[in-house]
Amino acid sequence: MSPATDDLELALELADVADSITLARFRAADLVVDTKPDLTPVTEADTAVERALRERLAEVRADDAILGEEYGTSGDADGGGRRWIIDPIDGTKNYVRGIPVWATLLALHEGGQAAIGVVSAPALGRRWWAARGAGAFGTDGLSSGPRRLQVSAVRALEDAQLVVSGFDGWEKRGRLEALLALARRCWRTRGFGDFWTYMLIAEGVAEVGCEPAVSLWDLAAPQVIVEEAGGTFTDLAGVRTADGGDALATNGLLHEEALALLGR
Repeated sequence: MSPATDDLELALELADVADSITLARFRAADLVVDTKPDLTPVTEADTAVERALRERLAEVRADDAILGEEYGTSGDADGGGRRWIIDPIDGTKNYVRGIPVWATLLALHEGGQAAIGVVSAPALGRRWWAARGAGAFGTDGLSSGPRRLQVSAVRALEDAQLVVSGFDGWEKRGRLEALLALARRCWRTRGFGDFWTYMLIAEGVAEVGCEPAVSLWDLAAPQVIVEEAGGTFTDLAGVRTADGGDALATNGLLHEEALALLGR
């Protein structure tokens, strides 16, 4: 088994651990919900998942650094080392309200680049994953097994589906008119949000997705999955990164045109 395959198998194992925790507490009447300093919610499931994944990584990848949404950075990834990036529940507000659109996001960065990405959405019965250079795959409960992901071949914004999480973040940053300009050019706009924005693009059922304020743990796993499905993933300045604070993902064919309308 190659190192990359071994890391992907581990990431999928970690996703199984996360799913067992999150599903057990989803829609629980006694779910404990706190408020973080940034006024966003965090549940007992968020913290339990991250603790469990950190404990497992300490057992099998003790030399690797970790960045998690809830417990910050541990270890040293300077100099291009290995770092696992964990978002225990992407879509915590959905989780709290009983909406099944949430997922655990896991990525492995090596040399500052995403090598592995896993997005697991157990309440939807969906999972997506990719390893750099080996393609992107997903399961949906409908097919007999994993299927390879491929972005769409749509070449005109007028035929494209735009996916956005909402309007408030764009308005707060004075960028709402730019988003609306893009939306007016696209055939259709839908608000699926969070990880699902990027997975829909990787599956080839949407063409453009963007967010005005996001963190590395929100994007590290989606980036490698979108790119391995043939798409393009940058920040709103056009830099290929998951750490730019905002994001634009497309099928690649529409990236420059969308960026011209949205770019900083």
